[in-house]
This record gives sequence, C-alpha cells and structure tokens, in this order.
Amino acid sequence: MNKVVIIGCGNVGLSYAYSLLNQDNAVQELVLIDLNMNKIEGEVMDLNHCLPFAPNKMKITAGSYSDCKDATIVAIAAGANQAPGETRMDLINKNSKIFKSIVDEVMKSGFDGIFLVATNPLDVMTHLTYKYSGLSSNRVIGTGTTLDSARLRYIIGEKLHISNKCIHGYVIGEHGDSEFVPWSTLNIGPQNINKYLTKQEMNEIEERVRTAAYEIINKKGFTNFGIGVSMVRITNAILNDEHGILAVSTYDKKHDIYISYPAIIGRNGVEDNIAINLTQRETAKFNASIKVIKNAIRSIKE
Repeated sequence: MNKVVIIGCGNVGLSYAYSLLNQDNAVQELVLIDLNMNKIEGEVMDLNHCLPFAPNKMKITAGSYSDCKDATIVAIAAGANQAPGETRMDLINKNSKIFKSIVDEVMKSGFDGIFLVATNPLDVMTHLTYKYSGLSSNRVIGTGTTLDSARLRYIIGEKLHISNKCIHGYVIGEHGDSEFVPWSTLNIGPQNINKYLTKQEMNEIEERVRTAAYEIINKKGFTNFGIGVSMVRITNAILNDEHGILAVSTYDKKHDIYISYPAIIGRNGVEDNIAINLTQRETAKFNASIKVIKNAIRSIKE
C-alpha cells in the first residue's frame, strides 16, 4: 500500500495534503501528524469531506509516529517558518533541534521508506535527516530547487509567451541565496536560451527567481501552494517509479553535503544524478553554494 505520512501540518504540510487529495496519484493512505492533535483531527475531517469529489480513493487519518512503520514516504514539513526579513539560514539552530527529535521518533517506529524534506534551510535539514536516520542517501530527498525551477520556467514562459512545459532547465545549488541558473544548459525546445534572452534579461529573471519567496512572504506572510505542489510532483515520481528528472536536494558524496542538482527519481528514491556540463563561471557559483551549505552545517550548535 502506498502510504504517505506528513509530519508538521502547518501551511506547507496542509498544502501538500490538499494537493495530494486533488491530483491524480497513487497515494492510498495519508496520515497527518502534528503537535496540535485537536487541530489535526479537524483538518482530517475537512479533508475527508472532499473525497466524494476527489479523483482517487484515499484513507485520511490523524496519527502518531508509530504510523511511520509501514509508510512509503514520510514527509517532514515541521519546524519554524521563515518570517519577513529572515533568510532561510536564520532558521538553522531552531530547526536542527526539532529535526533530531522527529527523525529519532520516526526511526524508532521501524520506518524503512523514503524521507521527503521540505523544511528550511532545506539542504541542511535534508543533510541532518540523512545523518540522524542512518538510511542510505538515495532514500533521503529534499525538495531542493524543484520549486525554484518551476518559478524559472513560469517567468520565462510568461516573458516569451511560450508554454512553460517546453522550457527545459533547472535552478541548482543551495535552495537559498546562493542558488543560480546554469543558463548554458537551458533550452526552449531544441534551442539554447541565448536565442531568446539577453544577458541582462537572464540576470533579471534569475534575481526574480532567487527573491520570489521573500516577495511572497512580505506580501502574505508565508509560502505554501508552490512547495505543496512541488512535493506532490516528487511524490508522484517516486510512487509511479517514473525515473523522472527533478532538481532535488541530493547527496554529494565528494563534499558530504546535500545540494540541489538534477536527479533521476523513482521508486527507490534518487536513482542517479544527471551530469551537466557547467561553464567555468557556473562551476564557481556551484562551488560557492557548496561552501555556504558546508559553513551552515558547521555552524549548528549541538
């Protein structure tokens, strides 16, 4: 049975749950876990009342860590949220302590599935989940720059009046202020983006992508819908054994960190990473992202 457990049912966790309910997918059982049990019981009632209009049959319940034992995917969306004026890295010490207790409890249940991490700072929290869980690296995945890549495709599509589904490219590196677009690898259909955009336009688009979350948080206080749907996209790639390519936060063995890079996602989690040829300038940006993440991990107060 395809069972998904969501730990942390604030704006992000519930957006993920609601998106799962509304999209055609292979999830058969959905379990919500949160500290506020009374609220979660209400959310479960509300979600169950959607089922007569949902595309699939799904069992939805409020649960506890023991429910993780036979879960296919445990998604972690718990932790302190990014407030206006905060960077993702400002959350690091708050959320590292929360994650230690969460992952320990999940593993005590006998969980042997795939972790999907959505909490910021994303790459660091995914790295900690890998270290705390003891699972193989392919079974610990961060949402990474999946959403950033979707934002990139949307913005380019709007500017060029071209379907965003025909825009092939990724944002890579840290899911944060050092992320970047390797423009040399981005294509519109079969043609490189250089045929369509100037260097200045590329720089402006890249900045819009990088600062999108800040703008949304300043306007509405949090981000939730984009990341919720991105989590569903990754979930579908896993449950359907798609071998689809997504820019997730994946393990970099050489540097012993998690960082976003195009990866093949299937039933076993990360099946493989896709090698991309970066220019010298892009390589320098990627190395800068590696440094940011490594420094952040070193800064955690045990």
